[in-house]
Amino acid sequence: MVEYRRNFKPGGRYFFTQVAYERRAWLCTQWARGTLRNAIEKVRQEFPFVIDAWVLLPEHLHCIWRLPEGDADYSTRWRLIKTFVTKHRDNSWVLPRKNDSRKKRQEQTLWHRRYWEHTIRDDEDYRRHCDYIHYNPVKHGLCSAPKLWPYSSFHRFVKEGRYELNWGGNECPGSFEGIGNE
Repeated sequence: MVEYRRNFKPGGRYFFTQVAYERRAWLCTQWARGTLRNAIEKVRQEFPFVIDAWVLLPEHLHCIWRLPEGDADYSTRWRLIKTFVTKHRDNSWVLPRKNDSRKKRQEQTLWHRRYWEHTIRDDEDYRRHCDYIHYNPVKHGLCSAPKLWPYSSFHRFVKEGRYELNWGGNECPGSFEGIGNE
């Protein structure tokens, strides 16, 4: 098995992709959105971070986090967020059966075990990843324009003047080669 090494840059910006277990489409449900919001708020009390960009899709999410100076521990933050959501999940949600590996590690079946991380290198890399995040619902056929997807920081970017309201509505706004790995 190939050993994956994560990059830890204190005070850095990171792009993440987190996938639901077996790509089950539960992330946009009302209980999931509320529970995920509560998890993030709770974790940020002890382990602060800023969410620069965000999109929540039915079976995965993308985001860019900015960590405080001297801090590169995004792994603990993700572990705590995923654990909180799992422990506070809607009891009507039936979890898939655990395989032997998940039983051995005492893992639930709500989240994919791992997540994709990319350290943002510079302003251009940051811009491309923000564009990727906000165009992702269109890429996946969930809407025809980013402005139509409600679970995204796109609307905040429009208010801040970083995007025009119709950005990405008529054509793909750029090349996303090498971004996402979903």
